[in-house]
Amino acid sequence: MTNWIDYQDLQFSDGAFSRLFVDYVTDHQKVRQFYGGNPQDGNDWRHLLKQVCDRPIDRSTLTQILSRQNRDFHCGVKSLANIDLLRDDNCVAVVTGQQVGLFTGPLYTIYKAITAVKLADKLAKDFPEYRFVPVFWLAGEDHDFEEVNSISLFNAVGELVRFEYKTEGKESDANHGAVGEIELDESIDLLFKSAEEALLPTEFKPKVLDLFKTAYQKGMTFNRAFVHLMNVLLEDSGLIFLNSNDTEIKQLLLPVFRRELADTPRSCQLVIDQSAILERQYHAQVKPRSINLFLFHEKGRYPIEPHPNGYFLKGTRQHYTKSELDALLNQRPEMFSPNVVLRPICQDTLLPTITYVAGPSELAYFGQYSTLYKEFGIPQPIIYPRASVTVVEDKVDKILTRFSLEPLALFGNLEFLKQQIAEQISDLKADDFFAATSRSVDESLNQLKPALQSIDPTLLPAMDHTLEKIHSHLTALKEKTISAQKRQHEVSLRQIDKAATNLFPSSDFQERQLNILYFLNKYGLEFVRWLFREIQVDRLKHQLLRI
Repeated sequence: MTNWIDYQDLQFSDGAFSRLFVDYVTDHQKVRQFYGGNPQDGNDWRHLLKQVCDRPIDRSTLTQILSRQNRDFHCGVKSLANIDLLRDDNCVAVVTGQQVGLFTGPLYTIYKAITAVKLADKLAKDFPEYRFVPVFWLAGEDHDFEEVNSISLFNAVGELVRFEYKTEGKESDANHGAVGEIELDESIDLLFKSAEEALLPTEFKPKVLDLFKTAYQKGMTFNRAFVHLMNVLLEDSGLIFLNSNDTEIKQLLLPVFRRELADTPRSCQLVIDQSAILERQYHAQVKPRSINLFLFHEKGRYPIEPHPNGYFLKGTRQHYTKSELDALLNQRPEMFSPNVVLRPICQDTLLPTITYVAGPSELAYFGQYSTLYKEFGIPQPIIYPRASVTVVEDKVDKILTRFSLEPLALFGNLEFLKQQIAEQISDLKADDFFAATSRSVDESLNQLKPALQSIDPTLLPAMDHTLEKIHSHLTALKEKTISAQKRQHEVSLRQIDKAATNLFPSSDFQERQLNILYFLNKYGLEFVRWLFREIQVDRLKHQLLRI
């Protein structure tokens, strides 16, 4: 069975791997105008490395902030050593990032981090005259709590179950402000209780749950809990964490924020113009706003909108004159927060970013930003697709083997597949088989009639009675056979359903639905080390890992 699936074979799945994404990894020339470089072209890497290293950034202040943050997060020695490397002008950052989801969120968060670490190692070998360090941008400023407060796991009988953390006194869809700063309360204990009851009993369960409970305990923020767990799972990886919701970070970003306000709606128009060109062939992933900034206000995070007399915060009654907002920006830059359009510019203003490890949707919106990067005078990093992985468990592999199926078959039209399997199982047609047998019995007994007639004609009724009994027994046997076939059919189709749920839960990719707790509970903490060994980051295909 294959261990790789080309992305073009997966395009059907609700845009998970769009035509833009597929062209990016398979025929980059088609999309070259929208991006900063081809991840599979060594010359593009060399050209960009020089640009990034030549760009002046405040490495001293940056590394001081990163050192403070990562020491506060209790990161490992290798992470701190990597921060020191960033002081050198020939050191660049391999960056990725994600919202600080509960228990690290969907599996792809782990895959992103592993890709960044392994890609940094690969680039260090390919370009030994430079240094590469992996950086994880904590997207804890986002205010959409519903995107980070739940996980999905397979329970003990293989059903996908969702578990949600709800804060006391607030609805999930309320504006919570920066979700990374939300402190966990007693409600986390209820979530653990539910998850513990649902998970399969294993030898690893107590230790794994203790680890998660240590990270996600009352009083811990989403940011701290996320980093705590990632540090344990990716021990000694050297991954540097960057918390953007930091007063000193925002001070460094002050020129970006000031420019966004002063030049409104320049950034918006650049993205709109670029998107219009992109949409001639592909799709635009994001819509820019007139002002691509939020403001923290009364424990919420609200978009800043232009107003004839200055600005207002969408969703509130708060208004500012231009001079009032300018003064607030100069005095309290930490109150400002970039949106999805401005965040990459902030990231690459701060960091000497050579590449950003992105998911398919992120890769798409970077295609809208190339002119924005030029406007801000920042080299656009090479966008590197994160590892995309489906873990094929042994129980699923056995089902695939039994029915001679490739995993890709379960990613498609499941009802059509089940129909094919049913026909495969039903090769023995009971009606036809028993009809033929019945005819054979009739023919055989009817051959006796002449002999019985000559011996004793009174034997003929006995023969007819015998024939009736045989037909009666054949009918009963046929009914039992059909019932057995139905049971076999149902069991087999249930197996197909279970295998499909495991590989493609909720008709979506496993990496986008499932939390890593399921695998850690079943296989232990060694599972992440196994992932790290097995994941390959240079094939740019969907990888199947059998365990």
